[in-house]
Amino acid sequence: MTYDSKLKNKSTEGLFDAILALENKEECYRFFEDICTVKEVQAISQRLEVVKLLVQNKTYNEIEKETSASTATISRINRALNYGADGYKTVLKKLGYMDEE
Repeated sequence: MTYDSKLKNKSTEGLFDAILALENKEECYRFFEDICTVKEVQAISQRLEVVKLLVQNKTYNEIEKETSASTATISRINRALNYGADGYKTVLKKLGYMDEE
């Protein structure tokens, strides 16, 4: 089964192919340092930290203190976690933060 993403186009296909071609963390650091600003990588990293805390049933206040994410950002991530494309859930399961259903 193929997922029909709203993001899917030739450019995003190329980006995801490039990411999947990376073989280790050093290659990831080098690629993301070139393709993103420091702030962009920090924002993406922060979102992943927030979602990890959400699945641990931390409160918005606890998450805000630990990650410095705004409650609006936390809410948006929570909404994506519960009603999105299951991307967060897929990654969290692969990283061992969630049980397989």
